Amino acid sequence: MKRKPANLGLICLLIFALIYTGCKPAPVIKHGGEKDLISFKSVEGISYSEISRRQKNGLSFNEYGFQLEPQWKLEFVSDDSVSIYSYDRKAFFNFPLTRGYDSVFNTIGTWLKLRKMSKDSLVLETLRSEADSVDITGAGVYMTFYANNYIQNVLHTDIATLRQSSRKDSLFIKSLVNQANFDYEKAFAARQPVVLVSKSPAVKVNKWKAEGDILNNFDTSDDYFNPTYSITINKAYENFYYSFSMYVDDKGEMHYGKPLIPFMDGSEKSYIRLSKAIMDSYFKHYLQITPGKTLNMAHASLIKIHVEGKVSPVATNKAGAQLAMN
Repeated sequence: MKRKPANLGLICLLIFALIYTGCKPAPVIKHGGEKDLISFKSVEGISYSEISRRQKNGLSFNEYGFQLEPQWKLEFVSDDSVSIYSYDRKAFFNFPLTRGYDSVFNTIGTWLKLRKMSKDSLVLETLRSEADSVDITGAGVYMTFYANNYIQNVLHTDIATLRQSSRKDSLFIKSLVNQANFDYEKAFAARQPVVLVSKSPAVKVNKWKAEGDILNNFDTSDDYFNPTYSITINKAYENFYYSFSMYVDDKGEMHYGKPLIPFMDGSEKSYIRLSKAIMDSYFKHYLQITPGKTLNMAHASLIKIHVEGKVSPVATNKAGAQLAMN
């Protein structure tokens, strides 16, 4: 494939890499004083699946309950092209691959550093980037891939099994669960978010869904890190619209959080009082609530609510007729 001209981002990366390695020696191979460009020739055509994504401490969860989820499937086509699986389109697509020095490369808007490469496995470290600068010291998040052939014919297992959480993750989450269930204000994001189900045809519940695709690195983290629900209440006592956060504890009980809108006119207390009344009346009567869970452990978590009340036309007409009679 014809080599593309170097762009500004790549030039800045090379300059940054030279300055960095001039200050701190890096374990790279040299030939005639020149560093090697990374090459994927030895693993071209091998299909890899990501089986874990972990921090330096070995955990896939952070203190907020956010899980670094392994999702990528890839195959290096050449030194400047990689095929990546798109879950939304259920197919592989080829994307440009820009190679840098010191085992650094970029694809689909993500800077990565190759830490290990063999026909059986890959280990990549994510890099922080801003504008045209890339921090090649690494972000401390490691993506481990196994070749599909290695998974099936050597390990004799499957991707789903390999992606299961470790005992270390389980013990860590258990400690967070104990804290959150003792004090719901120490709630953390639930891997399986709170489920709200209407018990009345007059109340509609819709959970917002994050659209993860190949262009945003399959990021659907808002589905559980910031779970958001729209609730419509028909035949309400009046027309209203409120936005607020709400804690749901491990028993499914609701606790008011705070408004999700700013206030400039001193109306915050009234807003809290009225929106909390909606939670304590309509929600308790018309919603079936299942608490969030992480690794099958129920715990307190925080969700966002946008609730709209609509007065029925019949009720409005009756109120108007009564007003006219008076």
